[in-house]
Amino acid sequence: MPTVLITGASRGIGFEFVRQYAADGWRVLATCRTPAKAVALGALGANVELHALDVTDTPSVEALGRALAHETIDVLIANAGIYIARDMKVTQVDTKAWLDSFAINAIAPIACAGAFLAQVARSSERKMLAVSSAVGSVGNIVDGGYYVYRSSKAALNSAWRIFAVDPPEVIATLLSPGRVRTDMNPRAPLAPEESIAGLRRIIARLTPQDSGRFFRYDGQVLPL
Repeated sequence: MPTVLITGASRGIGFEFVRQYAADGWRVLATCRTPAKAVALGALGANVELHALDVTDTPSVEALGRALAHETIDVLIANAGIYIARDMKVTQVDTKAWLDSFAINAIAPIACAGAFLAQVARSSERKMLAVSSAVGSVGNIVDGGYYVYRSSKAALNSAWRIFAVDPPEVIATLLSPGRVRTDMNPRAPLAPEESIAGLRRIIARLTPQDSGRFFRYDGQVLPL
């Protein structure tokens, strides 16, 4: 039975990743801040194992890495993220929101990558994914706004690309789920089921040559 570890698993995109992988017979290590409150996550069946994790607390990330040091993890999906200060203007900079966004959207995935690198590297799949966003693609910027979210995802793209060069023993790839209808974006046009099914197809066919690349859910390769 292959194993996948998913951060930010209690809702939205993360929850759908857990649901689909568990339904397909994978063993899922699902992390969230408060597992006791993640009732729907805990109801997904015996294949799902819950772990408490605040990805912005680096010592806690490292501690979970040590607790799971014996595991072999085929796929790591660094999914946890936030979308705040959406209307921030350059005339009203929200420093705290910006720093909070960088902490969870850009720094936390790298901390998770370091904590679970050994477990993934000894697996047969050896795949490490970070969930980014097409609006974080600097090469795709054609309009303004969303400074906080876009810049934090652009930072993630850069850091993950560097990470892809550092450990050649794993496949480190970026994913864009598209505009998915979740509580973060309730008016988005794309159903979580469709987005995650597309991302899982991409994950399944990744090869070492894809390390450092950035894929949208429909298979389109995006510029960083």
